[in-house]
Order: sequence, then structure tokens, then C-alpha cells
Amino acid sequence: MKCFDRRDLGLLLLRLGTGGVLAAHGSQKLLGWFGGGGIEGTGRAMEAMGYAPGRASATAAGLAEAGGGMLLALGLATPAAGAAAVGAMAGAAAVHAPNGFFAQAGGYEYAASLGLTAAGLTVSGPGRLSLDHALGHAVNRSWMVPAALAATAAATTVVVGARNRRLRRAAEGRQEPLFD
Repeated sequence: MKCFDRRDLGLLLLRLGTGGVLAAHGSQKLLGWFGGGGIEGTGRAMEAMGYAPGRASATAAGLAEAGGGMLLALGLATPAAGAAAVGAMAGAAAVHAPNGFFAQAGGYEYAASLGLTAAGLTVSGPGRLSLDHALGHAVNRSWMVPAALAATAAATTVVVGARNRRLRRAAEGRQEPLFD
């Protein structure tokens, strides 16, 4: 009989909670579940937020959230799953950053919380109550953690940077009213 300690139970709870929320959030984008817009509606929203092309952006964000979330919940391929979720949440945080920190005002609090939790799970590993552990950590090697996070950081920097350039170009030439 194996004995699991409280860290394993804590990691399981974090994985199930964070992974479940991310999977549900991503399924809104991909499938239109839970009141989401599906690929078409989310694609239009992504275009309006500056992510282009919208449909491809919606697909990438939905797969990172739903796929990364499901894999995190299962504790499978934890470095890749967590890094995918971190990247998606960094992109979401970039959208909400102009509104400040708190979600109440439309800020990035929620995206940052999910992203930081996913990053923590990526670094700590899934624990013994996971498919990674059951499979001998074949897709959860120590070297995979920095590799996955570095690849995600590079891709996210490119995507968010392109969005920011697109938004700056769109704002050029616009002038705020001088008088109300």
C-alpha cells in the first residue's frame, strides 16, 4: 500500500481546480460551451482585442486553455500543459492590463492568478497522484520545465508584441477631443 502525503493531495486539488477552470474556459472558445462564443464568436472578439487573425488566435487560445487545463487536471505532460496555460493567461492579462489589477474593474487579476498557479504546478510537478507519476514521468522530465517555459515565453512575447504594435498603429492619427 502506498502512502500519499499532504503535498500530493494539495497538488491534486490545485491541478483539478486550476485545470478544470482552464478546461471550461477553453471549451467556451473552442466549442461555445458554458455561454462561450465558439471559434467564430471568439475569433471576432480576438480581432477586436488586436489578436489577428482572429479565428487562428481563438483556436490557439482555446487549445492552450482547454488542452493545457485537461492535461494539468490529469497530471499528464505537466511541463507542456502548464506552460501552455501560462502563455494563454499572459495573453489574456495583456488584454486586461489597461484596466488595472482587480477583476472587478476588468483588470488582469483572474488571468494572473490562473497563470501563476499553472506556472507553480509546472515548476513543482504534478505529485504522485498523477498520470505523469503512473507513467514513470516519461513526459515530465526536469529539463522539460525550463524548455517549455522558455518556448512559451518566446511565443507569447512575439504574439503579444504583434498585438501591441497592431493596437498602436490603429491608434495613430486618432486625437482625443480637446474640449468636452
